[in-house]
This record gives sequence, C-alpha cells and structure tokens, in this order.
Amino acid sequence: MTRQSSYAVPVPKGYRVGPWEVREALASGAFATVYAARLVEAGDSEMPSRAALKFLPTGTRTPRQLRHLRELAEREMELLGRLRAPRLIRMYDTLTVDDPGHPELDGATVLVLEQAVGSLDAVLENEPKPESGPALLAQICEGLHQLHHAGWVHGDLKPANVLLMKDGSVRLADFNMAAELEGTHAYAPAFATPDYTPPELLWPEIDERGTRIRPSADVWAFGVLAHVALTGSFPLPGGSTEARTDAAMRYARGGEELRLSPELPDAWREIVRDCLGRTHADRIDTETLLRRAEQASGAARSARLPRLRPRRWRGPALVAALMAVAVLGTAWTVRYVMRETSGEDVYVVSQGVATAATCEKPLVYEDNTYGFGYTAGWSITWDSTIQQGDSGSFVREAQCLLKHLHGITKLGEVNGDFGPLTQGAVVTFQKRAGLDANGVVGPKTWQALRKGGAG
Repeated sequence: MTRQSSYAVPVPKGYRVGPWEVREALASGAFATVYAARLVEAGDSEMPSRAALKFLPTGTRTPRQLRHLRELAEREMELLGRLRAPRLIRMYDTLTVDDPGHPELDGATVLVLEQAVGSLDAVLENEPKPESGPALLAQICEGLHQLHHAGWVHGDLKPANVLLMKDGSVRLADFNMAAELEGTHAYAPAFATPDYTPPELLWPEIDERGTRIRPSADVWAFGVLAHVALTGSFPLPGGSTEARTDAAMRYARGGEELRLSPELPDAWREIVRDCLGRTHADRIDTETLLRRAEQASGAARSARLPRLRPRRWRGPALVAALMAVAVLGTAWTVRYVMRETSGEDVYVVSQGVATAATCEKPLVYEDNTYGFGYTAGWSITWDSTIQQGDSGSFVREAQCLLKHLHGITKLGEVNGDFGPLTQGAVVTFQKRAGLDANGVVGPKTWQALRKGGAG
C-alpha cells in the first residue's frame, strides 16, 4: 500500500468503530485504506491503546466487486488469524461496520492491526539506498521464511508491504493475495505488482481457483526488492513498468540478461542473482536465503524454526462462490479490476463451469472506457502502439487475438516478438477491417481486434 491523496475507503477523522476512534490516514491502496486509531473504550486488557484500522469496502460496490473484495479480506483474516510470527504483522480483532447512515461505510470489514511507523516504500522515497538496508533485508527474509515454513505464499511482496515498527524491526503485511500451499503450489488471485512478479506469472495459466503460485514467486520478489533497496534501481532494464515486465519475459526466454547495478555490494550480488533465476527451479529456497542474508548483513543468526505438521487446506471464497453459482444455474461474468497494472483478469462462470481468458480461448470482458471486448490474456490494452521490432506482452496479446479470434494463422509463433510474419498478419486484418493497412497496431486496430471486427 502506498501513500496517496485519494483513499479507497474515506473515513472521517473521529469516526467510531467498536471501541476505536479513527485518527489520520496512514496509507491507501487499490482495495483498502489504513487509518491510525486510538482505543476509547476499555474492555479487553490485551488490546493496545493504539492500532491501525484497515478498512475494506465489503458492504458497498457492485456484486462483482464485492465477491472479489470479500475474498481478499477472507484471505488476510484467515492467515493472520492462524499465524503468529515475530516478522508478520499482528491482527488483534476484526470488525464489521454497521452504519446505514453512512452507506459508503456500511458493511465494511475492518482489520485491527498492530500499528507501524512507516513502510519500506516511504523510506526508499526519502533515502533510495538506506544504510540500514542490509539489516532490514535480513529481517524480511526471516519473515518470508516464517511464512513459507507455515505453508503460505505471500504473493505480493514489495516495499509498500514491508512495515517498520517503532523499535526498527520489520513486519510483513498486506496478505490479501496470500495463499496456503497444497503440496508445491498454492492458488492465488490472478494479479500482483508487475515489477515484483516473476516471469512465469506475467502470463499465467488461470483456472477457476486462480493462478498456481509457488514460494519461489516470493523469492523472485525479494530479489527485486533487495536490488531496489541496495542500489535504488531495478535489476532489469526499462524506464517504465511495462518495459521492465517485457524485459523480464525476454530474460525468462534467454533473450535478456540481468543488469545488476555495480553499486550492488559484493556480498549481495550472488544472493540477488540466485533469487532471480529464469525459472522457479533456478531460485533458492527461503531457508537458504535467510542464512545467506544474515551472513551478508552481519545480522545475528535467527533461531531454527520447528518442524510443522501439514495443515488441511481449505478452499478460498472464490470456489464457494462458483459452487453457489452452479447450484443456482445462473450465468455470471466476474470482473477483477487490477488497478496497479491497469489491466483486468476475467473469470466467466456459465452453467457452473468457470473458465478464464487464455490465448487459445479469448473471452469477453468489460472495459470502463471502451465497453465490451475480447481479451486473450494479461495485457488488456486498448490504446498502446506496437509495430515490427517490438516485443512483450502487448505483442503476444495481439498475436493471440489475430490467431484464435480472427483466424489469421500465418503470423509465426505466438511468442511476443513482432516479426515480419506478424506484421503481415496485422496488414491482412487491417484490410479486412477497412483500416489503414500500415502493419502498426494502434488504438483503432486494437479496438477492431477486441470488438471482433473483421472476424
């Protein structure tokens, strides 16, 4: 979560929720806003006098958004309700707002959390390479190891989700993307923050339970985070998130190399490199990562964690929602808005069967600006421009739509590289659609591709 002037859930200062009085806003993200709060009604001696209240608007919004928000809230509540570890933020209580007089707040879920003094994101804004960086990184590794050891994947590790306490210690937070492991995998919502997402999840295979994710996804995210904290820069080239994610996809295919900053301390260079393996199998595990990070930072060796018995997995709320739809025999389109990536992942439930947009099976979704159109994967762009020589997720999206929606198969491999064959396929499509046949995919061509024009 990051500081910003507009809040996902605006709550007036002085507002009462249970025994708590809301004070100033601390941070806000796409789905929730966190406020400082003070205890004004004594009752539970275990409650601190100060806490952070995380508001999720689970009582307002459209039915589609509500299903998604409730799943995010349930994920975080389940994890924090079951796990207590020194490096994970503590949850004291959960509340539901009952206030029909304030419909924008009525029904909101409120998590009462341990209050931090700031986030790593805020620290890096003021000091891109903090002197305390190595020590903080060792504590982050300890938190990841505690999380993975308990059988969970964070799913959205980034500086904004690393909180700093008054005593200088670290807590991992924001577990609404977290998922419990079933063997080697877990199932998480189909999005995260692109700059910290491993290449294999930039174009994920999605089923009715979400995206299959491994603990190695958190290890990749830590490698990026460590490089940012120690050098002030990202380990893959690009002046924008889009450019860096395209570089990550080229890197995974062997067409791009890591460009680790010369400012990266020698003790951390191999650690970061081993976190950023091209495939999940190339990355180190968090126990090894923790020991190496402690050695590199000079931190005291943390205690070895006890062996745990595996827990019985309980399906996420999405599965229950899909089962309810199946019982009711109703067709739904569930839209998940990915505000941080300006994209959407789409699940379509019809007659009890849930599917997701894939390259081979484009599905209809709704865009706030352009209305309904087809998607074949992750990029969901309507107004960018790509042409011969470009590569990346936008190119692959166009290739998928050309081949599997419009039946133009002479475009080479669907690989995200805009070569001569792909340009020829674009020209063929543009002629069919009555567009300027220049071989460049601009806004008009995107709209024709997504609207099914010339199909």
